[in-house]
Amino acid sequence: MSATTAAPAAPTNGSIDEGRVILGKDGKQIVTVGFNRFGFDSEVPLEALRQLYLRPQYIKANAEAGNTDETGAKAIYHPSDGTISYTTLSRFPPVKFLPPSERKRILVTGGAGFVGSHLVDRLMMLGHEVTVLDNFFTGSRTTVNHWVGHPNFEMVRHDVVEPFMIECDQIYHLACPASPPHYQYNAVKTIKTSFMGTLNMLGLAKRTKARFLISSTSEVYGDPEVHPQPEDYWGHVNPIGIRACYDEGKRVAETLTYGYHRQDNVDVRVVRIFNTYGPRMNPYDGRVVSNFIIQALKGEDLTVYGDGTQTRSFQYVHDLIDGMIALMNSSETRPVNIGNTDEFTIGEFAEVVAEVVAKVQKEDGIEVAPVKIVYKPLPGDDPQRRRPDTTRAKEVLGWQPRWSVRMGVEEMVRYYKAKMAQGAL
Repeated sequence: MSATTAAPAAPTNGSIDEGRVILGKDGKQIVTVGFNRFGFDSEVPLEALRQLYLRPQYIKANAEAGNTDETGAKAIYHPSDGTISYTTLSRFPPVKFLPPSERKRILVTGGAGFVGSHLVDRLMMLGHEVTVLDNFFTGSRTTVNHWVGHPNFEMVRHDVVEPFMIECDQIYHLACPASPPHYQYNAVKTIKTSFMGTLNMLGLAKRTKARFLISSTSEVYGDPEVHPQPEDYWGHVNPIGIRACYDEGKRVAETLTYGYHRQDNVDVRVVRIFNTYGPRMNPYDGRVVSNFIIQALKGEDLTVYGDGTQTRSFQYVHDLIDGMIALMNSSETRPVNIGNTDEFTIGEFAEVVAEVVAKVQKEDGIEVAPVKIVYKPLPGDDPQRRRPDTTRAKEVLGWQPRWSVRMGVEEMVRYYKAKMAQGAL
C-alpha cells in the first residue's frame, strides 16, 4: 500500500555511521553489550543493536529494484512526486534461536517508549517472546515497527489502568510518562497510571507467578539533602508541588510493589533509574539532553534553566538496559540505583554538547558558528543535585556504566542529525 506525505530530499541508503569504533569509559572498545550472569545470557553484538536505530527510516526509489533487504527498510521514498510507498515485506533482524525450555514469555509495558523500545530490542535479539503494551501517549509505533510481524513479537494498544490478561514469565513495568511536560499535562492521569497500572500488573504477576520489575526513578529522592543518594535514603519530596504527580506516584508504586511482595509473595525487583539519554528520545519532551542537542544542531542558543550550577549525572541507554536485565534475573529484591556517577553541572553539560555537535559537524564537512548559552528562570521543585550511589549495583549485580557521556552524546547527535535530514524531526 502507499501513502502520501511531505518529505525532504531523500537520505542516503544504508546505515548511518556504520563501523564507528565505540570506546568505553575505560578506553577499551565496546564490541558487545550485556553479559551472561545469573543464568541469563543478555550479551548481543553492539553493531547489530545500533543498526536497529541508526538505519534509515526510508530509502531512495532507485534502490527499489533489489537491495531493500540490506537496510530492512519498510518504506521507499520517491523524490519525483514526494510520496512514500510502504510495504509489509521486510527481513527481520536476526535473533538467537533458543529451545523452548530457555525461551521466556516477557511482557513489557510502555514498550514503545524511549527506554522500553531499547529493552524490547535486546530481549527480541536474545530470542525471547515479547509482548508490548502501550497506549502511545508518549510512545510511538515507529520505535518497534521493525519487529511487527515477527513470530516472537506482539504489540497491543492498551492502557495499563485497565486490567490485562496474558500468560508470562517476566513483567517489565515501564508504563508511565517520564518527562515533566508529559506527566504534568494531566497530573491526575499520571498518578492513576502509577497506582492503577502498577496494581494491575502486580495482580497479573501474582496470578501467573511471573517475576515483576518496576521502573522507578531517582525522583523518589526529590530534591535530596544527602549526596550522592543511596537506596536507603528516604528522600526529600514536595507532596503538593507540580512534580508531585510523578514523584509521589512512583513512591506509592514502590509501596504497592513491596506490599504484594510481603503479603502475596510476588517476586519483585525495583530499579531506580537516574537521568538517561540515547537514540529514540523524544526531542521535544523538555529533557535537557535532547533540548541541548536539537538546539545545537539547529544553530540556536542553548537554553539553561536557572544559573546552570544545578547538577545531574547522565547515563547512556545501553548501560541502563544492561542493569535492568541483570536486576531482573538476579535474586536482589531491594531497590537498586542504576545511573552514571559522573556528575556535571548543567552549564558544563551544555558546553560538552556544543563541543560534540561542532566535532560531528566538522567531520561531516560542515562549518558552524559557536553556539551561545542563554539562561532562563528555573522551574518549580527542580532538584539542585542528583547523583546515584551505585555501590549496591556494583556489589550485587556486577554492573557499572561503560559509556562515557561524550561517546553517548556523539551517538545521539548522529542519530538526531540523520533524523533531521530525513525530515523525521
